[in-house]
Order: sequence, then structure tokens, then C-alpha cells
Amino acid sequence: MKRKKCGHYSGIGGQAVLEGIMMKNKSRYAVAVRKPDGEIEVDVEEYDGIMHGNVLTKIPFVRGVFNFVDSLALGMKTLNYSASFYEDEDAEETATDKAFSKLFKDNAEKVLIGLTMVFSMILAIAIFMLLPYGLTLLLEKYIRNASLLAITEGVIRIIIFVVYVVAISLMQDIKRVYQYHGAEHKCINCIERGRELTVENVRKSSRQHKRCGTSFMLLVMLVSVILFFFIRVDNPLARLGLRVALIPVIAGISYEIIRLAGKSNHILVRIVSAPGMWLQRLTTKEPEDDMIEVAIAAVEAVFDWKTYLRDEFGYEVDETRE
Repeated sequence: MKRKKCGHYSGIGGQAVLEGIMMKNKSRYAVAVRKPDGEIEVDVEEYDGIMHGNVLTKIPFVRGVFNFVDSLALGMKTLNYSASFYEDEDAEETATDKAFSKLFKDNAEKVLIGLTMVFSMILAIAIFMLLPYGLTLLLEKYIRNASLLAITEGVIRIIIFVVYVVAISLMQDIKRVYQYHGAEHKCINCIERGRELTVENVRKSSRQHKRCGTSFMLLVMLVSVILFFFIRVDNPLARLGLRVALIPVIAGISYEIIRLAGKSNHILVRIVSAPGMWLQRLTTKEPEDDMIEVAIAAVEAVFDWKTYLRDEFGYEVDETRE
């Protein structure tokens, strides 16, 4: 059968965790982890999101903000789950752990995840939004043109982000996570290209994908350059406040672009997606076969890829070959 060259939207997405993969399909997600004994543990749960059922989650350019927060929350939860398989059983409980457990009881983990999210977001805003603005203020006496100053701030922001990604990619401990990240992308690309989900087919698939979180973050940087170029105020404190206030707007626009990229192969979409795809060469690595097996287990726990191939490509999987 002749298959279509353009990929089809499957709706599934995920992320790499410690020695594993999380895959999500609608409200259902699965975490597959390669345990220290070599076995694959798969946990399947439901996650409706913090604003489940609210009309705001359906409004374009607004839904992206809630989707981003949900992704952070679920990402941290699944990362903690995967890390639990590699915790030192002999390690003593810290004073902080005891205090949290005593104060919040069964909700201690949720509270800790929430605090970690808030701290991470504040740190990200400080590094990628406020720091470039502060550095640009130092250049105001040398650059008198407001438009050039706005562009300079944007360039500094993008440089800081790329340097951050490069620095993380050089860490030896992060290499296996990036290999699992590659396995996640390869599985989704394999399915959306109309191929059977086997280790061999996944291995041959691309490790770059247009819906990747790396691409989303780079889009946030690029969109911020455009918005801050056209939306300006003279007062330095007002400018600072504006940068923080527009973060939800920037996230909402970036989400709609990345969402469109996952469903369209138009030339303009490919051009917009290209920088993120290039950056993914740093945040993904070629996975080993046992990592691909983990990714396949995560996909199969939440997604019927055989029915998908039949419906989208008219391709019946030969069950006798399995």
C-alpha cells in the first residue's frame, strides 16, 4: 500500500522521565519506566487538568495558558513517580519531608509539586524575561533608537535561552533523558507516518517533532520579541510590569502556533517550525532499543495505534506477524 508522505495528527504527546516515558492521550496518560531489575513498569492514570470542564479551556489563545500549567503539573508528577524506582531505600527522611508530611498529610506531595512549579515559573521569568530586560537597560545610553533596543532585548533573550539549552545538553547525567526524549518523538512520528509500531520502524523514524516542548519554548521567545517590539511604554517600571503581564498572552499565542504546526504541513508552518526542529537536535538523542521498548509500552497503554492506522491510512496490521 502506498502511504501518504504528510504525517497525520494523532493527538498523543508525552515527555521523557527518569528511565522512562510518559505518554498522554486526551485525559488518559501512562508512565512506562525501566526498573532497576530490567522489567518495564507501566502505570495508567486519568488527568483532566486544573480547569476541567471550564469554558476557558476551549477558547483559542486562552486555553494555551492552562494547557501549559497542566503540562508542568503532570510532568512533575510523572517525573517524581519515575524517580521513586531509583530512590535510595536506606536514605533517611529529611526534616523538610517530615514537616511537609506532618503539616499536609496525604496532600504533601501535591503541595510540594505546586511549590516547585511556582518556584520554577518565577525562576524562568527572572532568567528569560527580566534578565534580558535588565541587561538592555544597561545599553540604553549606547542605543538611542527604541526599535533597535527592543530588538536587542529580544536577541539577548534568545541567546540566553539557547545557551541554557546547550549547557543542559552537555551534562552527562541528562544524556539518557534526552535519549528517552528521542524515543518519545520517534514513536509518535512512526505512528503519524503510518508505520506499524515496532522497534525497527521506530528506530528509522525522526527524533524531531513539531509539537515538542522545546519548540514551544523557543516560540515563546520569538513571540515575545514581536510583542515587545510593537507594545511599548516609556516608564521603565511599567515596561517591566508589561513583560510579566504579557506572559499569558505570549504563552497563548505560542500554544496556538505549536498546535497548528502539529496538524499542518503548509510551507509557512514548516518555516516557523524550523528553528525549534533545529534546537531539538540538542534536546533529543538517538535512543537504544530497550528505550524504544519502554516508549512503545507507554504508547500502547493509552493509544490504539492499530485502529488509528486503519482509520487514517486504511492499513490493516497483520496480527499473525506479532
